[in-house]
Amino acid sequence: MKNLLDFILTHLVDYPEDIAIEETENEYGESVYEIKLNEADAPRIIGRSGSMIKAIRKLVQNAAFQEGQRIKINLEV
Repeated sequence: MKNLLDFILTHLVDYPEDIAIEETENEYGESVYEIKLNEADAPRIIGRSGSMIKAIRKLVQNAAFQEGQRIKINLEV
């Protein structure tokens, strides 16, 4: 899932070299992805009223569900 998330994000931002994705696991057994990116790219990834980040989360969560995984995505700027 990390590769899918990285692929999506690198094609949406102006500074793909600043993307950092950290994967951890929470107490419920879910994989948690912490995305760090350049401040200039944050509005592009968040979108109007959070619509873009919601779409990215939905897309990656659906792909993970098909593989029997549960994930969460957090965005840090």
